[in-house]
Amino acid sequence: MSRPLSDQDRRKQISVRGLAGVENVTELKKNFNRHLHFTLVKDRNVATPRDYYFALAHTVRDHLVGRWLRTQQHYYEKDPKKICGGWQMEEADDWLRYGNAWEKARPEFMLPVHFYGRVEHTSQGAKWVDTQVVLAMPYDTPVPGYRNNVVNTMRLWSAKAPNDFNLKDFNVGGYIQAVLDRNLAENISRVLYPNDNFFEGKELRLKQEYFVVAATLQDIIRRFKSSKFGSRDPVRTNFDAFPDKVAIQLNDTHPSLAIPELMRILVDLERLDWDKAWEVTVKTCAYTNHTVLPEALERWPVHLMETLLPRHLQIIYEINQRFLNRVAATFPGDVDRLRRMSLVEEGAVKRINMAHLCIAGSHAVNGVARIHSEILKKTIFKDFYELEPHKFQNKTNGITPRRWLVLCNPGLAEVIAERIGEEYISDLDQLRKLLSYVDDEAFIRDVAKVKQENKLKFSTYLEREYKVHINPNSLFDVQVKRIHEYKRQLLNCLHIITLYNRIKKEPNKFMVPRTVMIGGKAAPGYHMAKMIIKLITAIGDVVNHDPVVGDRLRVIFLENYRVSLAEKVIPAADLSEQISTAGTEASGTGNMKFMLNGALTIGTMDGANVEMAEEAGEENFFIFGMRVEDVERLDQRGYNAQEYYDRIPELRQIIEQLSSGFFSPKQPDLFKDIVNMLMHHDRFKVFADYEEYIKCQERVSALYKNPREWTRMVIRNIATSGKFSSDRTIAQYAREIWGVEPSYQRLPAPDEKL
Repeated sequence: MSRPLSDQDRRKQISVRGLAGVENVTELKKNFNRHLHFTLVKDRNVATPRDYYFALAHTVRDHLVGRWLRTQQHYYEKDPKKICGGWQMEEADDWLRYGNAWEKARPEFMLPVHFYGRVEHTSQGAKWVDTQVVLAMPYDTPVPGYRNNVVNTMRLWSAKAPNDFNLKDFNVGGYIQAVLDRNLAENISRVLYPNDNFFEGKELRLKQEYFVVAATLQDIIRRFKSSKFGSRDPVRTNFDAFPDKVAIQLNDTHPSLAIPELMRILVDLERLDWDKAWEVTVKTCAYTNHTVLPEALERWPVHLMETLLPRHLQIIYEINQRFLNRVAATFPGDVDRLRRMSLVEEGAVKRINMAHLCIAGSHAVNGVARIHSEILKKTIFKDFYELEPHKFQNKTNGITPRRWLVLCNPGLAEVIAERIGEEYISDLDQLRKLLSYVDDEAFIRDVAKVKQENKLKFSTYLEREYKVHINPNSLFDVQVKRIHEYKRQLLNCLHIITLYNRIKKEPNKFMVPRTVMIGGKAAPGYHMAKMIIKLITAIGDVVNHDPVVGDRLRVIFLENYRVSLAEKVIPAADLSEQISTAGTEASGTGNMKFMLNGALTIGTMDGANVEMAEEAGEENFFIFGMRVEDVERLDQRGYNAQEYYDRIPELRQIIEQLSSGFFSPKQPDLFKDIVNMLMHHDRFKVFADYEEYIKCQERVSALYKNPREWTRMVIRNIATSGKFSSDRTIAQYAREIWGVEPSYQRLPAPDEKL
């Protein structure tokens, strides 16, 4: 009888499918030893695990370099488009302290980025002068394709102060100021997601957005002008072909300054006339929207932009004037429409609406799930849709099965490959073949066995990290995502407390054991999100230490949720919580990862859940709650939390517990802000879906008691998750927005003849 395969063995098997693609093990070992000795100057007696990691990374990078160079050479020759306790505490993650073995610095392509200054209007046109300059240093990371020898480039930018930065001050003794000025310049790429509740944070955030946009656009134009790989001499000076060679996808409004920046380059530096520059810009840019929440759409104060980017503000004003002239011509006399569609919002603080700028300056606008794209056309972008309906599209998000199945769940990937072969890894629709195995007892057993192995492994991890005993036979109920009111982690909390109160009321009654895991990060300045994290941990402190509860209920807040933790928890999950208020979640991708890895979904009809339920069949989903139309009707009638509080005894008990300090005995009023919000200011209507959610969770528990039927439903979900591959998503972007046919061509390896 053969021994069960370890994860190590499974990874070796999977590598045969091309993820690792090891052609010559002896050569790899030789290169590994060479890097350990000569690159890192270590031998095995003194080498640390980090040294081994770097030696292996350098070895793999060597393996990629030939393909990387050949890929870039190929792009130039073929000339396709470039496709571009309890409280959360933030602490610095100094991830570059020991360097990054995968990246290659490119100081020869360092570029200047300008800030502040003023605009002079001369006979030769506008000139942006007296600026402060920060240098953008590119760092390239190779991104290998799957079994095709293609290695693309991810280029990141680091801010560097110029060498002459206040050198005269330094020389006359202004040492501290010179150092401060240098730090100020380099802060741009030092902090990710600065707290923008304060002016300094807002200014830094805007600087960051412009910094990466300006550096990238200069780089794009340099590449466009050079027709030969590696050449730095401009060859093309005519921009007619620019949209045929370059596609810029604005991923939300954060890179929206690409529109005025490209206009500035084309008009001020390349001397194109305005109309031609605008035609080139619109044909090149396309905009993906990721949220319908008004507060998440960027609106930059005019006074900030006037100080930091004075020329760009002038260009935005000109874009706005010409755009509103078109609106007025199309809808004569509709003054209120002009106000609603303006890029410039009047008010106590004058602001630039960056989403409006993106729509005006792009040839395509898309949402990221079908329901989301329809909501955009009916609500926040209704006026724009009526003006230019041809611009609006949908591109439902997707996930890569290489990372989110083969790499993170090798056991399941192997079980699937044994039944339908390996082609599903690059053609995920082939998972549909698994539908013929829904009643196959051996396959049902294998899928259940892999899930249980993943749960045992994750239980061990949780016990080590959180010092809480986990029942691996319990239902692993997981909600991992950003902490936000609209994602309704609070609804999950209400369910946990309901289960706890029921156990306390009837301690001898059987209950399907659950381990509820909630993970995610709150934005640094988002008070309510941080309070939600504190509440989750406080509930865990009470539940996990109550001897009456035992191991029937465990509550764990997964700290520092990140990709590496997701790769552990997603393969182990039984139930995926996707419970946002209908009409608020753009798409979600975690929902897809759970589905592919054999978790069942409890969710509202929101975001991509709608299409997932459509693919799997609603009978294979745990759907509950209001639909978008119900939410709209409730808004018209007026949502009154008090009605639900008065009518539902279990809900009333929970709110009284939160108000009285049951979960925070040392600070009884700790959760008063949460209670006040739920009772009086809840935009996301948690109480309205409470009853249905609790009943739906009871259906989940009932099915979990029947492992065979549970696993059959799991198999149906896995088999119908093929639509949600990022391969499909990107192919649609390529064909329908970028105007290029996706290539499945395999390039020759460096040692093969071209």
